[in-house]
Amino acid sequence: MTKLSDYLTQHKIDPRRVIVASRDLEKLRPEDRAVRLAKKRVKGGDESAKEAAEKERRSGRPVSKPTLDRALTGGAISGAAKTRIVRAVNAVLAQKKKKSDVALRDLF
Repeated sequence: MTKLSDYLTQHKIDPRRVIVASRDLEKLRPEDRAVRLAKKRVKGGDESAKEAAEKERRSGRPVSKPTLDRALTGGAISGAAKTRIVRAVNAVLAQKKKKSDVALRDLF
């Protein structure tokens, strides 16, 4: 058992809910595409798009079932995947109206 699997069972969170929450959180939206376009324009030399390019955007890559399975069994996963899992767990806890400030160290 890993810290993540212990935490999910302790708080009665189904891993499928983590996958669904991650899909909703990481889905690219039109404003994210605008930020990506602004970054390309700034790189090309357009200084007027500099402010829009500084905004944070979503990754567009949700947590997948194999990644979550590897995390639950203690396999090796990337740091970005760990961050996406933590963000999804916090979103599920917020839906359940529980403490939603879980840190990366608490789960991995």
